[in-house]
Order: sequence, then structure tokens, then C-alpha cells
Amino acid sequence: MTALDLIRPMVKGCYDLQMLRMQAGLRLAANFRAKLKVHEDEEVDLEAEAEGILDQLRKSYKTLIEGIAKNRTLPAREGFIGDPLIDSYPELVLVHQFMEFEKAEKGLFVRLGDMLEDLPIYTEYLSKQKGIGPAMGGVLVSSIDIHKAQYASSVWKYAGLDVVIHACGQCEGVGEINGKQCNACWGTGELSKGRSRREEHLVERTYIDKNGVEKTRMGITYEPWLKTKMFVLASNFMRAGSPWVQHYRNYHHRILSDRKRIKVTTVEWKKMHKQGEYVDHLWTPGRLDNASKRYMIKMFLADFWKTWRTMEGLPTPDPYHEGILGHKHHATDK
Repeated sequence: MTALDLIRPMVKGCYDLQMLRMQAGLRLAANFRAKLKVHEDEEVDLEAEAEGILDQLRKSYKTLIEGIAKNRTLPAREGFIGDPLIDSYPELVLVHQFMEFEKAEKGLFVRLGDMLEDLPIYTEYLSKQKGIGPAMGGVLVSSIDIHKAQYASSVWKYAGLDVVIHACGQCEGVGEINGKQCNACWGTGELSKGRSRREEHLVERTYIDKNGVEKTRMGITYEPWLKTKMFVLASNFMRAGSPWVQHYRNYHHRILSDRKRIKVTTVEWKKMHKQGEYVDHLWTPGRLDNASKRYMIKMFLADFWKTWRTMEGLPTPDPYHEGILGHKHHATDK
């Protein structure tokens, strides 16, 4: 069994524990909202609010267990004296449970980093990328089978980052409306949208039900967990000031300066959508941001794919738009 075979289940275990810790944290924060006089009707960022509550609980917890003997984790129930925030022993036990989850999660990710040291693709490439640590490195090497991914686009598709071409919903694929060119698809009769859970992106799959009967259902064509993590990676790149952010800026500028792309504010989009108008061709600030992040991650994944395939001695054919269509992107410093 190789190091990569062992890393795959460990990565899933790390993120399963992370999810459990996050759920426990949100429940814990909800229990202490009233005590901290945080009102339900306030319009706030719930995740940020929860993290603020948890920070206060961490400080209170640390104060209450200071001086405890090394062979104990909590003070004795008898004679326990709390503080204004954690004023009962059951509350202390509840906070302790969350702290144990947090401690175990950190320990698992540290050990994951140790295991990744056996993989050249991590030590020689991923660990040198700003915004990528053991957690995200583990996601990348455990989710992508580099031997099966013959093209960079194979990775894009699996991660749900490619685009799917389908008939324009405005002109129904004709390319014109009442004798005039369709502005939504610019007269081509086709539109491209990022791969998603939209009905037109689903495919029919067969499965065996609990009674052993073969049935069919519509399913997605990508790995949703990996797609979610790739947008987390995009945020990591932005916060870390990664050189890959230049791809984000270039694409953002390209779309923003394209007169054919109709830009509207979020308020305008909502108003048009509410009135039943066709809005799929409109570009809001949020759509522009997501599209730019998706492009940035696609460029990174293409480089990651090529580097890993080269390390493994596997062929690295040119992308379709270069090898077949002859298109070339302008060089960009990474």
C-alpha cells in the first residue's frame, strides 16, 4: 500500500472531524447567544457571530481550567465556581467537548502534513504555493487520480469547473428572435455555463435499489466536495496574495471590458428576475467574481496537473484550445 493510498482515507477523516467540530461549535454558540445578549432578530453574519462567541468561550474555558493537575482535564464538579459566562458545571463540560474536537482536528492535520512529506508533488510543488498547506494539499493529492486524468480538462470537469454548452434558453437555440440576432447568445444559438446541478447538466445513471432492482436517476457529473474545496482554495490564494491571483485580475478585467457582456448591479438583477425577465446573460459583481476565481483555479490546476504528470513520467498533451484549435494564451507571470 502506497503513501497516497493511506492519505486518501486520512484526508476524509480530517474533514469529517472538521465538520463535526463546526457543527458542535455552531450549536454551542447558539446555546450562549442569549447569555451574551445577542438577539435573533439582528441581521448579522451568523458564522462571524458564532466565531466571536466561541472566542469568548475559549478565553473563559482557559481561565477556568488553569492550575488543573496534568492528569486531569476538568476541575472536580464539587465546589466548582464558574465565571459570568460559564457559570455551571454542565456548561463547562459542553465547552470542553468542543475544545476536545478542536484539539483532535488540529492534531490530525499536523499528522497529515507529516504523511504528505513522502509525496514529491507536495514537497516540491504544492508546499511552495502561497495559500496551500497540508489541509488543501491533502485535498488535491487525495481527490485527483493523476493516472486517470489524461488532460487538464479532465481535472476541471471532475472538479466541476469546466463549462457546459447548451442551447440558448432565450432564442431556444435558433440564434435570433423575431429576425434579430439574439443578444443573450450573440446569434450563435448556444450558451455556455459553469458545470452545476442545473437540470441540463445532469446525466442519467443506473443504480441498484435496496431490493436489488436496477433503476435510473438523474445525477451530477462532478465531485461536489472537491468543487467546494476549490473555491476555498481560491479564497486562500486571494488572502495569501498568491501569484495566481494575477489570473483572477486578468480575467476580471477581460470580462469587465467586454462590451458584449452586459453588467448590472445585484439590485437590478433581482428586480429583472422578479419581473420574469431573462437574466442568464447578465453579469452581476458576484457572477464576475466567481467566474474570475474559477478561471484562476483552472489555471492553477492545469499547472498542477502538468507538474504531477511530468513527475510520474506520464504524457502531458496540450490543451484542446492549443493542440487542436491553435489558440494561445498570453504568458502570465505566476
